[in-house]
Amino acid sequence: MEILSAPQLAAWLADPARPRPFLLDVREPWEFELCRLDDATLMPMNSIPARIDDLDEDAEIVCICHHGARSMQVAAFLERHGFGKVSNLTGGMHAWALQVDASMAKY
Repeated sequence: MEILSAPQLAAWLADPARPRPFLLDVREPWEFELCRLDDATLMPMNSIPARIDDLDEDAEIVCICHHGARSMQVAAFLERHGFGKVSNLTGGMHAWALQVDASMAKY
């Protein structure tokens, strides 16, 4: 699993030469409504085992949550199930709001 900081993910998303990752937001719906990254897909952590077949094993997946703990668990789960290109946004949406987008809601 790769660990990405918020600035590293922002640079990746801004790089037109690099394929865009699948942004997997594992927070709860109420959290997703407060703030989210453009093009992120909401799939709450507790739904991942039942929905794992909805994910592309070959895609670059960046797991996202509030502070990075839940997403780290999901990233590890995906790796154990054969996903080879999984990253975790360390610090989660909180770090994104502090380091990349100060206008984003914090909670």
